[in-house]
Amino acid sequence: MKSLAASSNMSWIYPLRNGSLALLALGLLSACAVNPTGGVDFVTMSESREIELGAELHQQMLQETPVYQNEQLQEYVNEVGQRLAAVSHRPDIEYTFTVVDSPDINAFALPGGYIYINRGLIAYLNSEDEMAAVLGHEIGHVTDRHSVRQQAARQTNSVVAGVLVVATGVGSLGETSSLLGGALLSGYGREMELAADGLGAEYLAAAGYDPLAMVEVIGVLKNHEDFTKRTSSGASSYHGVFATHPRNDTRLQEVVGRANELAAENENEVDPDKFREIISGLSIGPSTQLAGSNARNRYYQSLLNYTMVFPDGWDWTDTTTTLNANAPDDALSLNVSVQRLQQMKEPRLFIQDDMGIENLQKTEVLNQFGLPGYTGINPQDNSRLAVIYYGPRAFVLRGSEVGGEISDENDAILLEAIRSFRPIAPNERNFVNPLSIQYVRSDGRTYAELAADNLFDENAEDLLRLYNGDYPRGEPTAGEWIKIVR
Repeated sequence: MKSLAASSNMSWIYPLRNGSLALLALGLLSACAVNPTGGVDFVTMSESREIELGAELHQQMLQETPVYQNEQLQEYVNEVGQRLAAVSHRPDIEYTFTVVDSPDINAFALPGGYIYINRGLIAYLNSEDEMAAVLGHEIGHVTDRHSVRQQAARQTNSVVAGVLVVATGVGSLGETSSLLGGALLSGYGREMELAADGLGAEYLAAAGYDPLAMVEVIGVLKNHEDFTKRTSSGASSYHGVFATHPRNDTRLQEVVGRANELAAENENEVDPDKFREIISGLSIGPSTQLAGSNARNRYYQSLLNYTMVFPDGWDWTDTTTTLNANAPDDALSLNVSVQRLQQMKEPRLFIQDDMGIENLQKTEVLNQFGLPGYTGINPQDNSRLAVIYYGPRAFVLRGSEVGGEISDENDAILLEAIRSFRPIAPNERNFVNPLSIQYVRSDGRTYAELAADNLFDENAEDLLRLYNGDYPRGEPTAGEWIKIVR
């Protein structure tokens, strides 16, 4: 009996060395399904669960990621995406296309047909064909069920580790399974991306777009990669064709070439004017909004260079020197005005001597963001009064409640808004004066001359070349349409 037990144990360990036990576990744990694009998938997730999971993740995305607030562009991207999805291998599922308000160069797909493209990537594209190439690539990930297959591989890795430990009684075998899982996942990079490129090119041809746009996009993004390395800007990279293919990838040329043979059968009906019209006005730089629960009702005053936050739902009217903010029901209000300091004195004494207000109640010394101030309840009208010094000016803030005396709860709301008063930070400049892409006819000036007119970035000349597909040394031709930044 002892020898049989030893023999039995060895019979489990030996197959582990050549991988057959792992393959057996894979067979036991996975369900065999036909992939919509052909071939066989070993996955545990049904299509209905895939779509359900995608819907759940999409809702989470909307809560955590800001959607770009440009209805015309959103509709345009959806129109192009639906045109491609209709000729894909999975035309019967519902596709959702979303433009994300992010400057990062990226696009990605979630299970079940949820596809996203950042406005930061759109800024570098120069035609509807190129935008369709990016969307087609992401649709390829959906139709070939890449997210589901990755999930199955990760799940298999975890479960197989448990099976092996239980079967052998050797805890360290989990490490071997981890290596197996790593090998499985490492094969889901370049091969899946190449498959998505081939499928995307096929969909481009079937929808009347130029499949060679897939290669053009790679050139655009490789140029940006070269620029990023040269400038050490730390900009993020697109996960797809950009991350996995050399500039002259033979296999990519082959899959795109096969799709290009089909393109002759479909008339190209792309209107270049439409792309230029809709892309003009596209924001560049950081997002001016924050997503979901992090969203804040922040006010910026560019002339006086200050900002403050009001409760959600409050709105305001302003002039060059005044601000009037009100709660939705007008029960609370906060007004800001400014006076030039005639002489330096404590903010408390400014209120007493210059404003003639004494005996403030519930007083507090302010020293926020390096700005000295003082606040208290004015007994004359029961308002919350504050004075904050900023440069040569005294900012006077008055909060009041309809009906007279301010309740403790509302006083806390007013104080929170007052304490948020601060200078605008350098990295918030784009929030105050947002920059955008504009299409114009070239007047023959070089990119260096155009950059000198609007030095929107220290690398403005190179960025203009990148936006127009002329990096690293190209120049615009008089009369052609080019992108500039305003």
